[in-house]
Amino acid sequence: MDIAVDVLNYVLVAIMTGVALTWILLIRSMWITFHNSPFLDKFDSKPHGTPKVSVILPARNEENFIAKCLSSLINQDYENYEIIVIDDVSEDKTGEIIKKIARDNPKVKYVLAGPKPEKWVGKNWACVEGFKKSTGELLLFTDADTTHSRNTISLSVSHLLSENLDALTVIPKMLCLDVWTKIALPVLSTFLHTRFSALRVNDSSKKTGYFFGSFFIIKRETYSSVGTHEGVKNEMVEDGALGKKVKESGFNMKMVRGEHLVEAVWARDWATLWHALKRLMVPLYFQSRSVAIGIFVAVLFLLFVPFPVVAYSAVFESLSTSFAVLFAVSLIASGLVYLASIMDATKGLGLAAKYALCAPLGSFTIVSGFASGILNAKSSKAVTWRGRTYSMVNTVQNSISL
Repeated sequence: MDIAVDVLNYVLVAIMTGVALTWILLIRSMWITFHNSPFLDKFDSKPHGTPKVSVILPARNEENFIAKCLSSLINQDYENYEIIVIDDVSEDKTGEIIKKIARDNPKVKYVLAGPKPEKWVGKNWACVEGFKKSTGELLLFTDADTTHSRNTISLSVSHLLSENLDALTVIPKMLCLDVWTKIALPVLSTFLHTRFSALRVNDSSKKTGYFFGSFFIIKRETYSSVGTHEGVKNEMVEDGALGKKVKESGFNMKMVRGEHLVEAVWARDWATLWHALKRLMVPLYFQSRSVAIGIFVAVLFLLFVPFPVVAYSAVFESLSTSFAVLFAVSLIASGLVYLASIMDATKGLGLAAKYALCAPLGSFTIVSGFASGILNAKSSKAVTWRGRTYSMVNTVQNSISL
């Protein structure tokens, strides 16, 4: 029995060693990303015109956020722009709020989206409806729970034109409105800052392409060339899929940091956090079931397993050398999870370090949400988002490069 326990312990030692080494690489990547990523307001400005910008803003059940978002857009220092606000058949007071603001401000145009066609998912249909009403040479897509500093549009246009870009997306400050999101996002975001970092997106040798739905500006002809949002109409992570298409089509795109200029709500409460986690895993499942399960297992061991292992080995540390070694290695692995979470909370999300100290609980939440996404991927109610429930069966998902 003792031999079997020792064998198990040393297998776990090997696994925890791999986990620790992986976290060292991830933390290094995060550090480089935070220090070397370009910023929206730091570039070599060159003479350029002031093309018309059409801000396309889809909104569904956003009565608590839409007024603040529109206020920030109306007060921009850029002159040549319009704001197309699409009421995506809201069931609350969103439409009334938009109409009232539109009556008082000629820049704002109210659009009521028609019935969503079959197989269209998320806000894709509303974005296309807004595009049809737009007249700008440049299209700026944003979300209703996003707020913008006064010079965001002028900076984005100048950055885009000065560097001869076809598309530009901005990393916003992710606002966490509830405790659960504040606990979970620092752990989850460690992957977002590595897998979808600005350095990877801006590297032409990498396949990674990604748009943040809270802010991306794109030339009209580029948007049309990649098929508009109709080309990603059945994608659950539509912004990521559209950014991927732009990158794969050979267009010149760039991702920049703008946490001090753009703020976006990531999740609003426990329910939206839970469905956001499922929403990340379901597309992976339909791209490749085996890869999705593999990624889930990797996330399970990287984020969560070090904590129960360090507890298990701590209880029996004095019984044998194998327990002592396992305790030491798993303690290092757990400490690295904490370090990454604290780094991301403080440098990336602007959260207090105390939330990162709840990493075991955040990790368990993420792993549970991912597991639920895989287990319910083929359900008729795979994901609920903004008051709509979607079945993803018989859909093609291509938002992430595997």
